[in-house]
Amino acid sequence: MRALLSVARRDGITPFARDLLALGVEVCATDGTREHLAADGVEVASIADLTGGPPMLGGQVKTFHPAVYAGILARRDRPEQLAELAQHGIGTIDIVVVNVKSFGAEIGRSLVGLERAIEMIDVGGAALLGAAARNAAGVTAVSSPEHYPQVIAELRERGLVSPEFRSQLAAEAFGTVAAYHAEIAAYLNQVSGTTFPRRLAMVLEKVTDLRHGENPHQSAAFYRETTHRSGTLADSTQLHGDRPSFNNLLDIDAAYRTASDYTGPTVVIAKHTDPVGIASSDELVDAYRKALETDPVASFGGIVGVNRELDGATARAIAQNSYEAVVAPSFDRAALGILRQKAGLEILAVPPNPADGMRDYGIANLDFKRIGGGLLVETLDTLGLDRGQLQVVTKRRPTLEELTDLLFAWRAVRHVRSNAIVLAKNGASVGIGAAQASRQVSVEIALRRAGDRARLSVMASDAYFPFPDGIQIAAQAGVIAIIQPGGSIRDEMAIEVADRHHLAMVFTGRRHFRH
Repeated sequence: MRALLSVARRDGITPFARDLLALGVEVCATDGTREHLAADGVEVASIADLTGGPPMLGGQVKTFHPAVYAGILARRDRPEQLAELAQHGIGTIDIVVVNVKSFGAEIGRSLVGLERAIEMIDVGGAALLGAAARNAAGVTAVSSPEHYPQVIAELRERGLVSPEFRSQLAAEAFGTVAAYHAEIAAYLNQVSGTTFPRRLAMVLEKVTDLRHGENPHQSAAFYRETTHRSGTLADSTQLHGDRPSFNNLLDIDAAYRTASDYTGPTVVIAKHTDPVGIASSDELVDAYRKALETDPVASFGGIVGVNRELDGATARAIAQNSYEAVVAPSFDRAALGILRQKAGLEILAVPPNPADGMRDYGIANLDFKRIGGGLLVETLDTLGLDRGQLQVVTKRRPTLEELTDLLFAWRAVRHVRSNAIVLAKNGASVGIGAAQASRQVSVEIALRRAGDRARLSVMASDAYFPFPDGIQIAAQAGVIAIIQPGGSIRDEMAIEVADRHHLAMVFTGRRHFRH
């Protein structure tokens, strides 16, 4: 039995090679792997001993040789192929251990130009792995160090690797090669400016299995985009509590993404992927209290997301209520000590975005909606608004204080499911209406949740008002300014109602539907 080793990741390879030799397996390796093993006191044959020639083109061409590929691809159940190997003095290669050079992770660490990126592509490793996986009936294709122990265990127990495990390894090897090529394609599409290529390659790696999906009868797992660098829930570290469920992950992500959209200290309480309270303030604890005041009842059992290191004062306030999880960039010692006393509370810390490098590329810049038989793919919805783009359409212009709240509410409403309405005052939401088929109903819900706090508040709507009735009832409840995209054939009626009630209304020219 013969094994070929060619690994970019060297962890575990020395004891693995030592075990193979102890089991009587003939081992050969490419130069880098062989030198690593030799430095650890393990001597194995060189790939040149098989091919009879030296590596070429700076080591790019070393395994592309009949002595290698014929030895891998020859079917063990076809005598004529084995006879052909014998005729040419070629032996079989039964175990191929390859992990390809990292591409996606290296691309993301710094701004890599096209010429250097091309040099980073591991052609030989991917080809070896694919060839071994193709002949899984007789060859063991090992693409990850995590499989070394089982390979050795099966060789010790039965003298060969079981067909079932070979088949499993082959599937993983092909997945590894496909993902590797997909990452390269994503990078090349990025540098060429192609957002929607003819074939969209998606690369996802499993983070963990989940207890179940949205409902207990559904199985589920959590996957991470490999073309995304850092700074999101997929990169978080859990500091306390059980692993989040499928539904909690959705809400944790909604809370953290919304909070992270603000520059000042901000707290978001989310439930069912919608914020039920959002507030910004100079002090994080004040922001939390204002967010909670939006809807204390709906906040119960929700998720708290903050965009600053969580301090002890804010943690004490949070601990007085019941939540599923708290997510933040970090937690100080006092905050962790307080929150860890809540036995069922999930605590997650999300690392910051990398300071340099190409942070996201490929599918990390896209959003998806699943439909039967396919995906709807779109670019991410960014705010894309500055004050100079606002168009005041009413006789009364908003005051500076009103404009500040309008912009706060406009940023918030983008994170609320359509039809979305946000009422805000003094940098905090006071009422939110979400996911209604009628915009007027969303207004009514937001007003009902706000109660008396609707007086002197501002209102944001994610899309235009098809009828002016929503503006009418908002004005009657004391709303003093409105921000909306505009664009309805009844805009003049909406403006007329706003003027009649001395409201200030501004159009953004951009809507933010979120289905």
